[in-house]
Amino acid sequence: MPASARWSAVAAVLAAVVLLALSAGGAPAAAQTRIKDLVTFDGVRRNQLVGYGLVVGLNGTGDRLINTPFTEQSLKGMLERLGINTRGETLRTRNIAAVMVTATLAPFPRQGTTVDVTVSALGDATSLLGGTLVVTPLLGADGEAYAVAQGPLSVGGFSAGGAAATVTKGVPTTARIANGATVERELKFALDDIGGVRMVLRNPDFTTANRIADAVNRTLGAGSARVTDLSTVDVRVTGAYTGQVSRLIAAIEQLPVRPDSIARVVVDERTGTIVIGDDVRVSRVAITQGNLTVRVVETPQVSQPEPFGRGNTVIVPRTDVQVQEGNGRQFVTVGGNVSLQQLVNGLNALGVGPRDMVAILQAIKAAGALHADLEII
Repeated sequence: MPASARWSAVAAVLAAVVLLALSAGGAPAAAQTRIKDLVTFDGVRRNQLVGYGLVVGLNGTGDRLINTPFTEQSLKGMLERLGINTRGETLRTRNIAAVMVTATLAPFPRQGTTVDVTVSALGDATSLLGGTLVVTPLLGADGEAYAVAQGPLSVGGFSAGGAAATVTKGVPTTARIANGATVERELKFALDDIGGVRMVLRNPDFTTANRIADAVNRTLGAGSARVTDLSTVDVRVTGAYTGQVSRLIAAIEQLPVRPDSIARVVVDERTGTIVIGDDVRVSRVAITQGNLTVRVVETPQVSQPEPFGRGNTVIVPRTDVQVQEGNGRQFVTVGGNVSLQQLVNGLNALGVGPRDMVAILQAIKAAGALHADLEII
């Protein structure tokens, strides 16, 4: 057999194998996501802490006490607690600043663990570089102190300048303290004593909630999970997981589910950003886009009198207004029930920019041809 004939036979066999594989494989499976990434578990949450404190040790970049009376009051109160009487005295230091201290308390914190804190200036301090936060209680929403913060600040920016120029990088009035707060009070929550686990969807949707319940029921048994509304799925703690709720949550977190969502188009008019969801569909429409440009040019001229003549020098305005309307724009037809890629291709065929696409999408929505939520932020 000639070599060319042998290569033709091999190519025919390979083509047949590829077609067989494609027909056997079918359409690619939809992407699935772990339940862990779709829900939060009721009771397993973070808590915000806030406190008011003082930063000392600044190199003349702190608050002006004459402009920030709360800083002066705090300073005098701190000194009095340390046994120093400053009543009736006028303080003129620039090495101290009043700050707000914030932190996030992780779920189930234990006494003695540490968390990071963020320190932000309250007054007219120009920089917190080189400062140290003195003991600051951090309060929860109930007014109780759950942690105490203290330590040297880490500032990511700086500011330097002279009489005629100033250079600033980053935000020198905000700083962080790694492991700067120590937990002093624990949140009382007995996880193993609860009789059920409630999952709250990050993006509420009836279809996704029912798919999560079906996946849990296939793993734990029929009737273990129940959908109560579009954002909540309740799971009963039974069988081998009684008294071991953490193991139950770990088993549920890893179950794969294909999430669903409402078709949505998100438009940010400030930046011209457009995000189109994969499920967006558009009915058959014809689109054209005009290109109107209005240009206004100001060229003022100076009119002066003749030498040794009477008169004043005046500025005479000269305005040139030009209106240009683009030609050659034709209608582009977008077929009925098109997909995301076809919609993008149709809009790109018009040769318009993102901001013009915003107007086109709004017009398609007004015409009733855009089958999705149009959200403008």
